[in-house]
Amino acid sequence: MTLHEFLAAPPAAGQPFARPFIKMQGLRNHFVFIDLRSGQQPLRKAEIIRICDVHEGVGAEQVITIEPPRPAAAAQGACCFMGIHNTDGTEAQACGNATRCLALLLFEETGRSEILIDSLGGLLHCRRQGPMEVSVTLGPISMDWRKVPLSRPVDTAHLPLASGPLRDGLALSIGNPHAVFFVNELGKVDIPAVAPAIAADPLFTEGANIGVAQVVGSSALKLAVWERPGMLTEACGTGACVAAYAGRLRGLLAGEEITVELPGGTLNIRLLDDGRAVMTGPVAFCCAGYA
Repeated sequence: MTLHEFLAAPPAAGQPFARPFIKMQGLRNHFVFIDLRSGQQPLRKAEIIRICDVHEGVGAEQVITIEPPRPAAAAQGACCFMGIHNTDGTEAQACGNATRCLALLLFEETGRSEILIDSLGGLLHCRRQGPMEVSVTLGPISMDWRKVPLSRPVDTAHLPLASGPLRDGLALSIGNPHAVFFVNELGKVDIPAVAPAIAADPLFTEGANIGVAQVVGSSALKLAVWERPGMLTEACGTGACVAAYAGRLRGLLAGEEITVELPGGTLNIRLLDDGRAVMTGPVAFCCAGYA
C-alpha cells in the first residue's frame, strides 16, 4: 500500500478513530498530515487540538490537511491545497517545513519531482533535491506594514518595540507575519521570557512569529523562533527565509546563499532577486496510524 492509498483508506474495523494520518518532520518541526481530497468531513477545531496534544493525540506542532486545489490554483497546475492548522485550532497561511514534508508525500504519490501546492500564502513550487531532501520557493517577502499586517504605519525596518535584549527589529511577511531581532549571542537570550510580549503586541493584528538571530559568518546565521500561537520550535522554515532576508537588508550578510542553523538542524536559503526565497532541507517520516 502506498502512502497515498493509506491516507485515503477507511479505518480498520473496530478502530475508535476515523482519520488515517501520516506524521512527518523537517528538522524536528513535526506535523500530522490528513487527506481530505475524497470528500471527507473537514476537521473540527476540537479535533485539531486533540490531535496536536501529545498526551491525548498523536502530538504535532501543526495538523496539515490535504485538500482539492482551489479553481484558480488548479488552472495553474496546483495538485492540492494545503490547510495549515495550529495547535489551538487556528489556521496559518504558510509553513515552509510542512510544505517540504507534504511535497515528499506528493512526489511519492505522483512519481514527479516538481509540483505546485496551493495555500493561503499562495502557490508554492516544490522540487525534489535528493531521496529525502526537498526545496520550496516561498514569498515574495514584503515589509509593507499593511501586508505584515500591522495595525498602523511604522518603519518596518526599525520596529518601535522592545523586550529585554530584543530591540530594533524588522517586521516582514512571507505569507505569514514575522519579526526578526539580531542579537550578539543567541544562547544568552531567554526567548520564552522576552518574545511573547512582542508576539502579542497590538501592533501585530494577527500576532507574529518572533525570530532571534545571531550572525556567525558572512553568509551564516543561528536562529531560534518563537512561533504562533506560543511555542519555541525546533525549526521554522519561513522564519529562516525572513531572517536571511533581514540580515542581507541590514548589511550583516552577503550573497544569495545563506545557511541558517536552527536547533533542529540546518536549512539552505537562496534569496532571489524578485524577493522570493528558495528553502532547501531534509524531511523524514515518523509514523502512521489513525487519529
